[in-house]
Amino acid sequence: MDLATARDVLAGLVAHRSVSREPNLDLIRWVEAWLAARGIPATVVMRPCGTKAQLYAQAGPSVPGGVILSGHSDVVPVDGQAWTSDPWTLTERDGRLHGRGSADMKGFVALAMAALALAQARGVARPLQLALSCDEELGCMAVVQLIGAMKAGLPPAAAVIVGEPTGMKVVTGHKGGAGWRVHVRGVEVHSSLLPYGVSAVMEAARLIQWANERNADNAARPPGSLAAAFDPPFTTLHAGMIAGGTAHNITAADCRFAFEVRVVPGEEVDAWVAAFEGEAARIAAAMRAVRPEAGIALDRVFTVPPVVPEAAGAAERMTRRLTGDNATRVVSYGTEGGQFQAAGLSTVVCGPGDIVQAHQPDEFLTVAQFAEGWRFMQQLVADLAA
Repeated sequence: MDLATARDVLAGLVAHRSVSREPNLDLIRWVEAWLAARGIPATVVMRPCGTKAQLYAQAGPSVPGGVILSGHSDVVPVDGQAWTSDPWTLTERDGRLHGRGSADMKGFVALAMAALALAQARGVARPLQLALSCDEELGCMAVVQLIGAMKAGLPPAAAVIVGEPTGMKVVTGHKGGAGWRVHVRGVEVHSSLLPYGVSAVMEAARLIQWANERNADNAARPPGSLAAAFDPPFTTLHAGMIAGGTAHNITAADCRFAFEVRVVPGEEVDAWVAAFEGEAARIAAAMRAVRPEAGIALDRVFTVPPVVPEAAGAAERMTRRLTGDNATRVVSYGTEGGQFQAAGLSTVVCGPGDIVQAHQPDEFLTVAQFAEGWRFMQQLVADLAA
């Protein structure tokens, strides 16, 4: 098992168009068959929809104390992006491996699969486990089911490495978050009769202005000890897309916007969820006082717990020892690591590539980073064999 094998696996993964809005069963079955051909049994965990699945596998003995390599199978769409090569064909140019998902995060998944095959072939004293989720790009919700299935079907692991792109540097913390699709329902009247209708656009603006005020409050407050390492070192609230109204002189019947909150460790995601939903309820009550048919509907699309830096955590100790990286790093983007940590598993984020490449046209993972990731996997297998 070598780097060339891992690269062939990456090419196979990229060729599967596992966009989050589409089924992923072909990719999952391909991974299952690849592992089975190398003597590694995998368990497929179907999603309730019946068109998507997740997978876990283990190389080595069924004893406690192993390591989980965690990756997601889904990628974001390429619609409207100007690619200079086929996004579904792994293409090397100028020392870069181009393809959708090469950085985020099929590169790591390919390395993890090759590492399991290496562990199976060489023999290890402690198991190496793979967790391959789906729908990470839709909000990191499905992995909770996968974690539950792994805890029921495998011996407990000592550490989890979530392989989101960090340049193979050790990341010990990230923000949590939640997101909603918000639908504000107003009542149309001519704008000259404004007090007798309800403008969905103007009521949406009240909720967004509440978010602006919370951002200002958060920025003005001295950061807590866990938050201080982040940039920015406070919780942020953001409305990213908005649409509503039919004419300049009619109160808007509808306004829809996308909203998110990114929460620093040390603050509770659930508390910010309650605050936002409570303010929406307060505004909706005032709307209904004018016209009972008005209101606000909230569709929560994701909730992601933070990864909190662990005091002498097993995952951090091991990953630092294998990489030689002793710097302190946290990030503001989210991963599935928070769900593993919430399940009682020591967790770090460490993987090849640069998060800047995620979701971009001509997404790439450098050949050098892929090779560094393979060196790490070889060291990890050797460590598990000791």
